[in-house]
Amino acid sequence: MGLKKRASHLPNQLSGGEKQRVAIARAFVTRPAILFADEPTGNLDKASTQSVGELLFSINQESDTTLILVTHDPELAGRCELIHQLDEGRIQ
Repeated sequence: MGLKKRASHLPNQLSGGEKQRVAIARAFVTRPAILFADEPTGNLDKASTQSVGELLFSINQESDTTLILVTHDPELAGRCELIHQLDEGRIQ
């Protein structure tokens, strides 16, 4: 996760990207069959978005979890195996 040096820090002492990496680790630690991620990079800068995206997909592949990802980021969506778009409440 790349957060070992921040282990003793409180949540308010972490950046947005660091908080998101902690959230991803917590989500995968129980080895769920399905993981829902709603805008996992929505509030992050470009560098943190890339880092969190890499982490999300690498852990997903290692854990063999089904990942259902909701995002407005076309680059992040493009990394998914299957893409459905929602247009005016209808799945396209």
